[in-house]
Amino acid sequence: MSFSRFCIFEEPLPYPEAVSLQEQLVAARLADEIPDTFLLLQHPPVITLGRRGRKNFLLADENTLRKQGIEVQVSTRGGDVTYHGPGQWVLYPILKLGRNEMGAHGYLHALESVALQTAAHFGIEAYRKEGKAGAWCDQGKFSAIGFKFTRWVTSHGLSLNVNPDLGFFDLIVGCGLVGERVSSFAQVLGGQKCPGMDVVGDAMKGVVGEVFQRELSAVTPDRLLEPDASL
Repeated sequence: MSFSRFCIFEEPLPYPEAVSLQEQLVAARLADEIPDTFLLLQHPPVITLGRRGRKNFLLADENTLRKQGIEVQVSTRGGDVTYHGPGQWVLYPILKLGRNEMGAHGYLHALESVALQTAAHFGIEAYRKEGKAGAWCDQGKFSAIGFKFTRWVTSHGLSLNVNPDLGFFDLIVGCGLVGERVSSFAQVLGGQKCPGMDVVGDAMKGVVGEVFQRELSAVTPDRLLEPDASL
C-alpha cells in the first residue's frame, strides 16, 4: 500500500483558484517533488463547461446566472456542463498512475467506486449506468465525474452531492443528459437524517484509501506545494 496525502479544505475555494492549484500540483508531481495528493473541497456557486461542454445546455444566459451569484467557467476536464456549490464535496486526485497501473477506464471505475461506496456507507443504494460516467440512486444522479490526464498525472475528478441547493441544477442540462434527474444525500435520507459535510468528508477519506489502496496522511492547504525530501 503506497503513501499519499489527503487535504480537506475548511472554506469553499473559488473554481479558478482550485484549477491553478491543481496545475501547480500536477507540475510538482510530474517532477516527483510531491507524493500523490487528494484534495477534498467545496466551491462557491459555479457552472463549469468541460471539453465537450455546450453552451446550449445552459438554461439561463450568463448575465442572469451572474446576477444569481453563479460564475460560468470553462474547464480543461472531460465531460460536459455541471454545477458546483456549497453542500457538494469535490474530490480532486493528483495521482501519478503510470501507463501500466490504471488506464482511463480503470480510473473512471475507481472514481465511481468512491461515490458508490460513500453512498453505501450511509445506507444509500447506488449504482452505475452503462455508458454514462457517474453514480446514481433511484432518485437521480448524485455524483458527476470529469477528469484530465497530463502525462499520466490526473487532475479534476468527481463531485458528490450531500446537501446542495438542487434548484441550481435546474439552470443546466447536467452532463448533457437531457431529462436526467439530479439528487443528493439530503433528498434520499431526508434533511434531518442527512449527515453533515464533515461526516461525509471523513467517510470519503476512508473510502478513497480503500479504493486506491493508499495510506493517507493529512496535509494542510498551506503545505501542499512544499517539496517532500523523502521522494
